[in-house]
Amino acid sequence: MHKPPTYKPFGNTAILIEWQAIISEEILNDIILFRDKIQKEKSTLIADFIIGYNSLTLKYTNEISNYSDETQQLQSIYQQDLKRQQTEKFLWEIPVCYDLEFGIDLRELSEKSNINIEKIIKIHSKKIYTVFFIGFLPGFLYLGGLDSRLYFDRKPNPRLKVPKGAVAIGGKQTGVYPQESAGGWNIIGRTPIHFFNIKNENPCFAKAGDQVKFKAISLDEFYQTEKEITENKYLISKKLLND
Repeated sequence: MHKPPTYKPFGNTAILIEWQAIISEEILNDIILFRDKIQKEKSTLIADFIIGYNSLTLKYTNEISNYSDETQQLQSIYQQDLKRQQTEKFLWEIPVCYDLEFGIDLRELSEKSNINIEKIIKIHSKKIYTVFFIGFLPGFLYLGGLDSRLYFDRKPNPRLKVPKGAVAIGGKQTGVYPQESAGGWNIIGRTPIHFFNIKNENPCFAKAGDQVKFKAISLDEFYQTEKEITENKYLISKKLLND
């Protein structure tokens, strides 16, 4: 059983709530449950909830007048025995092309790890990852569950341009760049899926607590899927999970 969270002011209009500094699905579930409890009690007072690996930041609509009183209220809410709402969670299947045209760091990682490229792809695409939070860029999913054989340090000199859709490994994490940006993760493939679209009701289709599985596809399949997405003929495969 993990320790209860701690609280600290985060400017005049926010409170940072922190759990133990570990990546844990138990802690993630506790964070999501606490967020749901707060939403039930203070929905009109909180402008935004920001989830991290081991934190929940509350951004208030107005300045916090009495931090001590507010913290005591939050601690009381945390202790409430509230039955978890049946929140919809999904397993998203994301097609990824690991062809060397896209997986530009695969050879280097293979040499460093003494694992052949085919096995790296198999290890990476076999796992089911948990979405812990969204950050760095809009739609950038921080995924937990990477096989320890694929832990690779970030590059000492980040690239100035990492292409949109690049699937990469950074330290003990894997993720997908939702747009072109600078980045120091090791690129092992690319997906044609759009992870962030401001025009959609939910700009990012996934949320904290969801799961992701990567499906290896060929170069031809990549371009065919890309075409279907452009023509609005492609739906991301998803499976409803029991909460």
